[in-house]
Amino acid sequence: MTQKPNSIVHVEFHSNAPEKTKSFLKNVFGWKFQDIPEMKYSTFDAPSSPGGGVQQAQNMPAGVLDYILSTDIENTLRKITSSGGAVVMPKDEIPGFGYFAIFQDPTGITLGLYEAKAQPRPAKAPKKKAAKRTARSGKKSSRRSR
Repeated sequence: MTQKPNSIVHVEFHSNAPEKTKSFLKNVFGWKFQDIPEMKYSTFDAPSSPGGGVQQAQNMPAGVLDYILSTDIENTLRKITSSGGAVVMPKDEIPGFGYFAIFQDPTGITLGLYEAKAQPRPAKAPKKKAAKRTARSGKKSSRRSR
């Protein structure tokens, strides 16, 4: 299923003890985790979308952060600030995946934005030359099974 802009597409758990959180979620819900050591991050796939990740709570308090899909983070951040929200963390790259930013709505709820990295367009296949048609005496040739 294609993810639609303005939908929640990722759930992130900021934990004071990520390994303990992963063990708990695995034991209770059966979730499987994939570690990304270079990012100090673990992803999971829940039975239904969206999936998400677990990381050490560092720049944010322990809790859950939902990410909303944006097709243009800069434009979305402008809309957020002009509507009374605040940018907590500006657009930053997630190497190999895309971009994210963190914001708060006017009441203080913290949410994230995610913009997928543009996928390279596949090279166009060269056009095949049309086979030459042969005509006999101006009539179409046809073969019939007898």
